[in-house]
Amino acid sequence: MIAKGCLTWILSPLILFFLFLIFFNNNTLVFFVLIPLVFITIFFLIFFRDPERKIGKGIVSPADGIIRDLKMEKDRVFISIFMGVTNVHVNRIPIGGTITQMKHFPGKHMRAYKKESEYNERVTIDIDSSLGKVQLIQIAGLIARRIYPYVKNGDKLRKGDKIGIIRFGSRVDVYLPANKIKNINVKIKDIVYAGVTTIAETK
Repeated sequence: MIAKGCLTWILSPLILFFLFLIFFNNNTLVFFVLIPLVFITIFFLIFFRDPERKIGKGIVSPADGIIRDLKMEKDRVFISIFMGVTNVHVNRIPIGGTITQMKHFPGKHMRAYKKESEYNERVTIDIDSSLGKVQLIQIAGLIARRIYPYVKNGDKLRKGDKIGIIRFGSRVDVYLPANKIKNINVKIKDIVYAGVTTIAETK
């Protein structure tokens, strides 16, 4: 399945491929154009894939990737997930609830795993859940230039529902209320999958 909002990215190089093939098939230089277009199309097909997922137990990861940071911040548990180019970039809600606020903040496009990425473009999503307030932050990376949301304020979502995609690498941070968390099920450098991997258990 192709991620919502990404079909045009795949069709563009594919259409160019066929146009060059039809109108310039006698030109030997076309070969050097067609090959890159094939590779670009394959790359987009891989990058914008959106596989079906069996939703896991507890609080699930909002993103595919690797745990880059995990700590207590005052009364909240902070978990940060870095998404590499080869990861699925469709993000999912870690626990069911109602979206009470979404905000887009313009910013820089630093590498998502560096500290300076705190100033990157981002979208914050506040969720009113059975645990209280849960917050997700989608952060654009060095190449990522667009956070494409699937949801809006007031939407009621089930755990594992899709909330959007960040195009071309980035990270997702999640804040959980510490007094409602029984166990943290991940550690730094663990590989996680959106909607599947249990990152925490509730009391």
